Amino acid sequence: MSVETEQTSLAEPYSRSSRPWLTSLAVAGLACATVATAAQGSGQFHWWAVFILIPAALIAASGGPLLARGGGRAFAGYMLACVGTIVFAVGALLMFGVMGRGWPLMVVLPCLAVAGTYGWRAAHPLVRGLHRAVALLALTGALLGLTLQLIRVDLIHLRNGWWGAFLMLAGAIVLGNAGELTRHRMPYRLQAITLLVGPSVVAFLLGLRFLRGW
Repeated sequence: MSVETEQTSLAEPYSRSSRPWLTSLAVAGLACATVATAAQGSGQFHWWAVFILIPAALIAASGGPLLARGGGRAFAGYMLACVGTIVFAVGALLMFGVMGRGWPLMVVLPCLAVAGTYGWRAAHPLVRGLHRAVALLALTGALLGLTLQLIRVDLIHLRNGWWGAFLMLAGAIVLGNAGELTRHRMPYRLQAITLLVGPSVVAFLLGLRFLRGW
């Protein structure tokens, strides 16, 4: 009875540790098979892109188990998953032969990778405020890339100067985070707020200029 209990206790941790790996590899294999099948069905299959697609999928899959473990390894897992996903997207675009139309995704995906860290909170309020600003600016960059993609595939048509709206949004984000820092009593608070307010006002005014065509 004791031998069976010991074997069970040894097998359970092994199965728990292997489950994230098996899940990640299954998702990676399914993604590669789906992209390859869709490319073949579209008649634009470029087989050599497999040499980019498969390694990228494996890199992304290796980040899954680290994310599942949490703790200090979660950041490394997140980075691996993001890098692998971005390279996988490059391979998919090359396999379909649509890099000329899909290049804005190379703006969207890295920005989303940075924006995805928004939920991480640093202990120091200044570092936390700066990180929040960077994450929100990255989200703005992702929206800009999405707009470029919609323009590239002729789904929307915007007049010249439309990018000024994103400059204004970026300025408003930085200004809002500067205002949030006023709630905290910390050294160099005034200097930090001043450094944030200056560029945010310049960006907002430049965006307004481009948007209005002045």
